[in-house]
Amino acid sequence: MRELIRANDPVLISFVGVLLTEAGIAHVVVDQNMSVLEGSVGILAARVLVGHGEFAEARRVLVEAGIGHEISRWGGPAEDGGA
Repeated sequence: MRELIRANDPVLISFVGVLLTEAGIAHVVVDQNMSVLEGSVGILAARVLVGHGEFAEARRVLVEAGIGHEISRWGGPAEDGGA
């Protein structure tokens, strides 16, 4: 799996989840409950992961929704040649 976004904003994480679900793209949110363990300081961000084969489509969905700037630089180079 590849990291699509990383954010401390639970609304953004939820929005991305809805976009991906509506597009039929399987995804998983990880580290969402870590803020409870680290004292809600916001140091550890939640991450949305998608399968390698669905990464380019997931990127497209986020770009079309106007939140392409949120795409993680930690996910590695996109299969379509983008960041």
